[in-house]
Amino acid sequence: MTRVRVAVVGAGFAGVAMARRLAAAGESFVVLERRPGIGGTWHDNRYPGVACDVPAHLYGYSDIAHPGFSRVFAPGAEIREYLEDAAAPVADRIMLSTRLDDARWDGTHWQLATSRGALEAEVLVMAAGRLTEPRLPDVPGTFDGPVVHTARWDDELDLEGLRVAVVGTGASGVQVVPELARRAESVVVLQRSAPYILPKGDRAYADAEITLFEQQPERLADLRGALMRETEEVFDQRAGDGRAEARARALGHLADQVPDPVLRAALTPDHEFGCKRVLFSDDYFAALRLPHVRLVPGALTGYEPGAVLAADGSRHEVDVVVTATGFHSTRQPYAELVTGRDGISLDQYWSQGMRAYASTAVHGFPNLFVLDGPNATLAHNSAVLMIEAQADYAMSAIPWTAHGPLEVSVEAEQAYIDEIQGRSGVWTSGCRNWYVDEQSGRQVLLWPGKAQEFRDRFGYFEPEPFGLAHLDPSESAGA
Repeated sequence: MTRVRVAVVGAGFAGVAMARRLAAAGESFVVLERRPGIGGTWHDNRYPGVACDVPAHLYGYSDIAHPGFSRVFAPGAEIREYLEDAAAPVADRIMLSTRLDDARWDGTHWQLATSRGALEAEVLVMAAGRLTEPRLPDVPGTFDGPVVHTARWDDELDLEGLRVAVVGTGASGVQVVPELARRAESVVVLQRSAPYILPKGDRAYADAEITLFEQQPERLADLRGALMRETEEVFDQRAGDGRAEARARALGHLADQVPDPVLRAALTPDHEFGCKRVLFSDDYFAALRLPHVRLVPGALTGYEPGAVLAADGSRHEVDVVVTATGFHSTRQPYAELVTGRDGISLDQYWSQGMRAYASTAVHGFPNLFVLDGPNATLAHNSAVLMIEAQADYAMSAIPWTAHGPLEVSVEAEQAYIDEIQGRSGVWTSGCRNWYVDEQSGRQVLLWPGKAQEFRDRFGYFEPEPFGLAHLDPSESAGA
């Protein structure tokens, strides 16, 4: 059996961030990654047009700049390459194509069963992410052609001259539709609900700009700082008093892009601004105006051989179906694999919605840290900022395990959950979104504040919620 101090599950942004910190501290660790490559969601998502909607030079580690990003908003392939480069120093600790089958707390250690054998660790870090398991349409009937989810794209799929249906108009939908419109004979877009879309303002960086970033790193650091400040200001436009102004900008963008009143009406959202994810695109509306592209204001209701059926009663003959229908975001599949102190699985403990103190530590699961999990993402800024804070929290907590297993109190966890819910107003205002747990009605994915607040409060370990306030932190420094 292999024994390590720390086992990390997942080699996306969170797993690589944790691995780099563990290596710098000289810890014994291993990273388990079920995929054949590094990158997490950026390894999975390879659909045409995939890109980040956070500026490239903010969507990265604070200590690893990348002057060579080709665009203001990086394409997915460039983000994947960035992560591969960032992981290179710890690549020998990453076990690719290695699946976690079971993880159980035995009172002192985590006992892991993997597809490559048994593993024992003092500390378990779940860095498996939130957007891992595609949500597929549950509708009657059978389609006899290819059905591909955007997160499981078939690189061999040739859409030239084919009739394509796109199901869903969320973040991946608005990215993939313009690209498919350039390739397919026709595209029909099935829209369950219209999203708010703001102009993205994307552009390619000029060679001279990239050269300047390479030769003067301080320029790139200044740009990142400016992007951080600008993006933090967006919080008020998603969850605060600035929502009315932002809504007006989104509707103005729609009016400028879509002169046809019938199409514009179908694309006008009917929910409160900010309740659902606000999207960014410079070319989605233009694609919908093309003569071979049709918007259907109705969800997919069924399949027939060679056709899709929509809620408005229409039937559309197509050759390929692309499902841009998101993920099982509030019910994480990995939770079934993790069993804590009392023989209860994380999935059972989270039956009324995911929960964790500081979005990272879970009562009943000693020496476990969950990165990029409950209430650990943002509606306005880079999730990497949150991931780095969580990784720093876990790193500063690990030495305290010298005193025995670390377990947050249920009181501290509940107080944190109560705070989250008290601040989640707009996201629980009644619309259907992927932030709210369907069982409990709790908002379980977003941190309801600015990134800097989270980093200031939870970027380091504090012992009191774990019942360790009576100990001297210096006693654990050499652990």
